[in-house]
Amino acid sequence: MVLSIDGKTAIAARSRRHPGRPPRLGEPARQEFEYRRHGTASLVAALDVRTGEVLTKVIARNNATTFTAFLDHLDQAIAPGKAIHVVLDNGSSHTAEHTKAWLDEHPRRHVRWTPPHASWLNQVELFFSALTRRVVRHGDFTSRDDLIEKLEAYVIGHNETAKPYPWTYEGTPLKAA
Repeated sequence: MVLSIDGKTAIAARSRRHPGRPPRLGEPARQEFEYRRHGTASLVAALDVRTGEVLTKVIARNNATTFTAFLDHLDQAIAPGKAIHVVLDNGSSHTAEHTKAWLDEHPRRHVRWTPPHASWLNQVELFFSALTRRVVRHGDFTSRDDLIEKLEAYVIGHNETAKPYPWTYEGTPLKAA
């Protein structure tokens, strides 16, 4: 099993001060720029690269202790005899001593690190991009709980029709602009 794991932190629960304007013939929809903040939520996710399914958990803090608690949660959800290949970026919660010690104690996990400044190679980022476009960017949330509810509903809907993301990167170095 190959899991791509990362977190999306500080997702803002915002409600617009005034209603937007629907699109008119030849004009795009208009959205009010003023908003009220109702707190934030952070999410950690594990994407099964072969199926496209995602397991998520809302977290209070993005630190090594929370991250390893999520890894414990994954251990309970995955059959005990199965080897797990994990793709991680170089985030502080992933490279902390606490996390490295946890990984050493759990030998069925084989970690693959993305190169520095290349977390975009981690496929769970594709899921986070879709989540942002479909839920967060134009969302209107009355509270933090409303935001969390809509994030969880999106994850459930995503998993009902999950497919693996097509991988098109061939490994050739990118050219600087």
